[in-house]
Amino acid sequence: MYEYINGRLDEITPTEAIVEAGGIGYKLLISLSTYSALKGCKDQVVKVFLHHQVREDDESLFGFASRDERYVFTHLISVSGVGPGSARMILSSMDSNEARTAILSNDVNRFKAVKGIGLKTAQRLIIELKDKIGKGGAEFSFEEAPASSAVRDEALSALCLLRFAKAAVEKALSSLLKEDPSLSLEDTIKKALKVLSK
Repeated sequence: MYEYINGRLDEITPTEAIVEAGGIGYKLLISLSTYSALKGCKDQVVKVFLHHQVREDDESLFGFASRDERYVFTHLISVSGVGPGSARMILSSMDSNEARTAILSNDVNRFKAVKGIGLKTAQRLIIELKDKIGKGGAEFSFEEAPASSAVRDEALSALCLLRFAKAAVEKALSSLLKEDPSLSLEDTIKKALKVLSK
């Protein structure tokens, strides 16, 4: 229904972005890959590709910094047992190129490492998508930023929004930031996702 939105990036967190277009603020659910691509664009005009998800009791807009990420997302949710939440979790644990590579190389363990993805679902993802997903696509680079209490707070907020228990998140973040205080927000969340999904 919607292809993309072109508007001013009003707010952005690791899980959500608000883009204002035509005087209306649109709340978009995003992955870490999209957050990384857009985080430096606050108050600037951005183009975000959309996926409109409608259910009986819910209506959501998912936003993507590239067509390729949306392409991978729509293929992921076409697999039985993988909903939009799980697909967003996958694309927060790896970018679209890494997801494609994991599918093409039969890397079941890469998908099993994602919260909510078991062995059978990981195998189904690979079997069903191997012939559908081609090579190529945009790569995202994660910029390094010094870790601080602000990084910890944002990571805590993002992971709790993804429905992890606050106590478990706090424990994981404390351990990770003690081990490497220079972790960027994106790396902190990615590493925490791996710890919490075990």
